[in-house]
Amino acid sequence: MNNRPHPTGGKDYPRTYQEFLDWFADESACRQYLARCRWPDGFECTQCGGKGEPWTTARGYLHCRQYGSEVSVTVGTIFERTRKPLRMWFAAIWFVTSQKDGASALGLKRVLGLGSYQTAWTWLHKLRNAMVRPDREQLSGRIEVDETYIGGSDLGGKRGRGSGSKEIVVIAVEVLSPKGFGRVRMRRIPNVSGNSLVPFVDEVVEKGSSILTDGWGGYNELSKRGYQHQKIVLSDTGDPAHVSMPGVHRISALLKRWLLSTHQGSVSGKHLDYYLDEYTFRFNRRTSRSRGLLFYRLIEQAVITALSSYRQIVTRQYNT
Repeated sequence: MNNRPHPTGGKDYPRTYQEFLDWFADESACRQYLARCRWPDGFECTQCGGKGEPWTTARGYLHCRQYGSEVSVTVGTIFERTRKPLRMWFAAIWFVTSQKDGASALGLKRVLGLGSYQTAWTWLHKLRNAMVRPDREQLSGRIEVDETYIGGSDLGGKRGRGSGSKEIVVIAVEVLSPKGFGRVRMRRIPNVSGNSLVPFVDEVVEKGSSILTDGWGGYNELSKRGYQHQKIVLSDTGDPAHVSMPGVHRISALLKRWLLSTHQGSVSGKHLDYYLDEYTFRFNRRTSRSRGLLFYRLIEQAVITALSSYRQIVTRQYNT
């Protein structure tokens, strides 16, 4: 994917909603676009491995000319076994990516005329699942790492580490020079011990990177894992946390604002990781000038993301 030319508006993806309507006027056009995104270097049969231009059957299946096998363009994607038209799925993806802050399940249900809230909720979670690219690069350079706390009561109770009623989210963000932030990674963790924090850093940050944390002991092992670990003990600096570590606190504030504005704060801890995946997808593409490009990127990832059923979605276990 990364070695190919950068996609071009009007050629690889629609630039406006009117172009979107023109491009995807029927199911055949949607299937052709899916095939183009799924096999950008030419069709390769998922059953026999045969290559070459297939012909399309009356049922919309792709018929391998080499071995005679047939395959649906949706098999092995998030659209597999869907009972809804691909045009409706494409409309959902356009709606989600064209809105700066995304969409809620209720909003998607209303705009598409879906029959139930559960269907809209499931569709959004399938799309969020596709927002995580399996081969995405690790963060590198100078990285701030810290935790934030989501949910629970804001009044009374304990604040900071030890807030039992809140979900713990660890954030890693690239800090650019002379200013600005790069990419971000986030995950919900069960506690703030080194057993939770260090594996997260190992997974998302490239070895040799410079990592900035506060003085919490859960990060002590980082210097032994191939990182340049710098601690800032806030009580020693006299600066508030948002001054000493502006990156993670900026991300934390924006994340909480997004959860409140788009989802009215009604996000359960059990499914919080899905929303973290969506926010990461949006933040890391915040400089994109084209909403159509975001549509293309999500379609591109949707065709390499396996189907998840409703039951799989509600029982999905993250690394907690």
